[in-house]
Amino acid sequence: MLRLIANIKVAVVALRTNLMRSLLTMLGIIIGVGAVIGAVSVGRGAQKMIEDRINALGANLLVVFPGGGFRGPVRGGTQGRPLLLADAEALATGIPEAMAVAPMVRGGVQAVAGNLNWATQLAGVTPSYRIARDLALAEGRFFTEEENKGAAKVAVLGARVARELFGESLVTGETIRLNKTPVTVIGVLGEKGQGGLGADQDDIVLVPIQTAVKRLLGGRHGRGDAVNIIYVKARNRALVAHVEDEIRRILRVRMRVRSGEDDPFRIVNTAQMQAFGDEATGIFSMLLAAIASISLLVGGIGIMNIMLVSVTERTREIGLRMALGARRRDILAQFLVEAVVLSVSGGAIGVVVGLTLARAIARFADWPASVDVMTIVVAVVFSALFGIFFGFYPAQKAARQSPIDALRYE
Repeated sequence: MLRLIANIKVAVVALRTNLMRSLLTMLGIIIGVGAVIGAVSVGRGAQKMIEDRINALGANLLVVFPGGGFRGPVRGGTQGRPLLLADAEALATGIPEAMAVAPMVRGGVQAVAGNLNWATQLAGVTPSYRIARDLALAEGRFFTEEENKGAAKVAVLGARVARELFGESLVTGETIRLNKTPVTVIGVLGEKGQGGLGADQDDIVLVPIQTAVKRLLGGRHGRGDAVNIIYVKARNRALVAHVEDEIRRILRVRMRVRSGEDDPFRIVNTAQMQAFGDEATGIFSMLLAAIASISLLVGGIGIMNIMLVSVTERTREIGLRMALGARRRDILAQFLVEAVVLSVSGGAIGVVVGLTLARAIARFADWPASVDVMTIVVAVVFSALFGIFFGFYPAQKAARQSPIDALRYE
């Protein structure tokens, strides 16, 4: 241990003697480690952002859209009738493994409160929508099934809509106009942020589906029993695949789809979206880390190069040490420790650069960066291994020198 400490002290002195050259040699390691930490941090942040947006849609959720899937540049599948309220009712009664089935109709609406107005999205839903989407209320309550059946003129505002129309004041009990129709605000949703499909989930007004069809959307909605989306929430993650199969079976029967024909609807599984998102961000992170690793390789080659130069410059010193009793393994250890100190120092500076890079991206690009301690540890360990690997040959070359030839070297 004492010999190792002595070698480290000698290495530090040798590196400080040629400080600028040492810094330039470490540059490749600094850039490599910094880029790896920055890339992995940004990748993990992107993965967390995708997870948050998909989770904001609701856990164990299946989303049914009308129309077939896409094959290449054209839409495939049978173009049958739209989804209906009766389809949602059939799913609710026919799938006991479904915790909630919530149809939705939607359209643009102008919300007006006093002299303020805000263009937003109107969603006509049933009370089960709150369960399907895991909605929390910041204020007030959600509407009931009786209010839905009676097409009551009530509304629950998204957090952004409430903020745009009323600022930070309480909203429950206030009256707003939706397309000139007065409705009473009975609740405000908690903040949800962007969803997995990129939409702002706080920029929305929820009303009973019958209110939307009969009083607000009118002819723009088309036939009165058609819906745009049906949300189906499975009771747990293990039942998602079974619920998806049951949705497909029931809807194909109701839409009279013949065997061999494509589905005239699409089912989006949020669990699959999560898996695809994890896979995409994983590949993205690996690609960035692989590109950054090239800098580590270049830095390692730079260390080997400068250590070879150092061995040549200090040939007489090597001969003198051997003449005074230093063994070959002592010379090997001395130059190997120098290479490791050079590499680890570059790795430590690279960690600071990587953390700074990750914070800068998070701040200026509005992109989350998640720094993992294990990533930092692995990066520093790899920088030390690079020092050992690329420093071994120069150290071995120094140790193999003949003391007599080394003392004669000019």
